[in-house]
Amino acid sequence: MHDSTGRRWWTLGVLSLLMGFASISTDIYLPAMPAMSRALGADQGMVEWTVSGYLVGFSLGQLFWGPVSDRYGRRGPVAAGIAIFIAGSILCACSASIASLIAWRMVQALGASAGVVLSRAMVRDLYAGHHAVRMLSTLITVMAIAPLLGPIVGAQILAMGGWRAVFGLLGVIGIATLAAVATLPETLPPDRRHHEPLSRAFLRYGELLTTPRLMAYTGAGAFFYGGMFAYVAGTPFAYISYYHVPPRYYGLLFGAGIIGIMSTNMLNIRLAHRIGSDRMLRFGALQAAGAGTLAALAAWTGLGGLWGLVVPLFVFTSATGFIVANSIAGALNTFPARAGSVSAFVGAAQYGSGVLGSGLIGAFADGTPWPMGWVVALGGIGSLLCAVALSLHRFRSTSEAL
Repeated sequence: MHDSTGRRWWTLGVLSLLMGFASISTDIYLPAMPAMSRALGADQGMVEWTVSGYLVGFSLGQLFWGPVSDRYGRRGPVAAGIAIFIAGSILCACSASIASLIAWRMVQALGASAGVVLSRAMVRDLYAGHHAVRMLSTLITVMAIAPLLGPIVGAQILAMGGWRAVFGLLGVIGIATLAAVATLPETLPPDRRHHEPLSRAFLRYGELLTTPRLMAYTGAGAFFYGGMFAYVAGTPFAYISYYHVPPRYYGLLFGAGIIGIMSTNMLNIRLAHRIGSDRMLRFGALQAAGAGTLAALAAWTGLGGLWGLVVPLFVFTSATGFIVANSIAGALNTFPARAGSVSAFVGAAQYGSGVLGSGLIGAFADGTPWPMGWVVALGGIGSLLCAVALSLHRFRSTSEAL
């Protein structure tokens, strides 16, 4: 019993690490963005494209790894992806221009995407229904430690070794993760794999696009991610450059949001099976829409200064605990036999929306928090509309059945 429990917690820890690769790879270097801007002679908008470029690679990578894992299993593709991530991290540290850094960030992301998309598929291999929601919420709660510590650790590494050392640390994390993955069992046995040609498997993404229920779940998460990555890319300049927060304290402000995410995930674990995961999703989307609107008003008017912006952004990010796990689990339950492809589709939509969100604030950067504010607001409102559409679709389907 002890060995079984220990093994379960070890698997949980490794899956959390894999699922947190997107956060680890971005949050840890956020305090270094102004320093990177000065060192590489790039403006704020170009540096923010290191986030957007990463998300481009992350979105495309997931679409590749999903069908590959449905055919060949989970462990092999995960290991290959982490190896690519390690190489990308080292090359980021060696970049001599902002253009090369953006390019190597895309390579880094192609590798990291394997860990994220396949960790979700592995959860669906092992769990279903409310059990999957609870496990996903648990994973998100555990992995939230990474972005909580990321900016704090990144600021210290920046102070000691400069921004290149931050990417060197990511390479070391990748090596440690690769060793940990070697201890995981294969969750997709050969008799459950799909043996159709990969070209046909990729074409099946079109089938997912025509499924209204799946698209509603996907949209709820994707719009929210657009707002979240606007927050991720925009707060270093809003807090450090505009409101003159010292970089070493930026991590504390960013970490407060992560504590909010962990708290709402714990609530979701307790309440999803009682209230229903769809209701929790709608509640979270309503929270995100309201808080995002308040953040936009604060960014536009300057009302409340720094704290007038920090507080609604804290409430917005906290909605993650109610939106992400419930939207992913709901989407995975629509096509359980193709968990890898569905996980990839959902992830690509989420991070593709993140590309748009972070790209918009880069394109409209004006030295103020306003571009970040209105993108965050649009993300929350879009998430709410999709969550409401999900409930309307269910009602319509029920009426038609009667």
